[in-house]
Amino acid sequence: MSDNEHDEHLRTARTLSEALPYMRRFAGQVFVVKYGGHAMGDDQLARTFARDVVLMKQVGINPVVVHGGGPQIGAMLDRLKIKSSFVDGLRVTDAETVDIVEMVLSGSINKQVVTAINNAGGSAIGLSGKDGRLIEARKLQRLTRDPDSNIEKVLDLGFVGEPVRIDPGMLDILDRSDLIPVVAPIGVGAEGETYNINADTVAGKIAATLRAAKLIMLTDVAGVLNGEGGLISKMSPAQARELMAGEVIKGGMIPKLETCLSAVEQGVAAAHILDGRLPHVLLLEAFTEAGVGTMIEADG
Repeated sequence: MSDNEHDEHLRTARTLSEALPYMRRFAGQVFVVKYGGHAMGDDQLARTFARDVVLMKQVGINPVVVHGGGPQIGAMLDRLKIKSSFVDGLRVTDAETVDIVEMVLSGSINKQVVTAINNAGGSAIGLSGKDGRLIEARKLQRLTRDPDSNIEKVLDLGFVGEPVRIDPGMLDILDRSDLIPVVAPIGVGAEGETYNINADTVAGKIAATLRAAKLIMLTDVAGVLNGEGGLISKMSPAQARELMAGEVIKGGMIPKLETCLSAVEQGVAAAHILDGRLPHVLLLEAFTEAGVGTMIEADG
């Protein structure tokens, strides 16, 4: 064995030794992982993500994967020459569009993620929020204010929904088995109608319902940044709200952070915003002392 090989084996042994206490701590706990962005679009990162999820399950953690699919939906709509528009980052979803959204999310994307996890040695099962009424939803209401008259009006986003109830029964059964649930963010209304729901929102609601140990949001940035562009590695809900009020945190990070805050305030032990472009980012966060990204924990 060469010196380089010997050093590599030592580093591996140290890493395993460091990981052991975390494996014991989180055994039997639920991790809800929102999977999307660059991590899902890159083949190598997708394979790495699948292996990491399988490893989590094998050491006793119960991962629940919730995936997005905005770019893939957009590509399919373009291919079918169906125009769509966005309001506040949400795709206006009419009856024709919601059929395409469901086809892409519950069909091709969901089965790609399931297949990747199965190929990595796991046993994944794909679910839509319509399966067993897993995600009960209602129409999302958004208000806008006319700049001239200052009158508020309700925006009609079509079949864009928000989750009102997660049925934990099916997920509890899967957690007690060897199966890894992979959830498409499609909800069902009171009359059986289909709703397109933001995947971040679904992940947060599932995490809160299951009282998960961790809600993990994979993004395309290193985490939450301060005013100087430096990473904020840890914050309380009070600190997060202060930074948002002062517009230090703004733009697309705000809804992600609000989802994390809501989950933590409803009993999730910790929420994490991580860079999904970093290989093995799930393992680095879960099983190393330093961790990565930004963690939000309850005050006190």
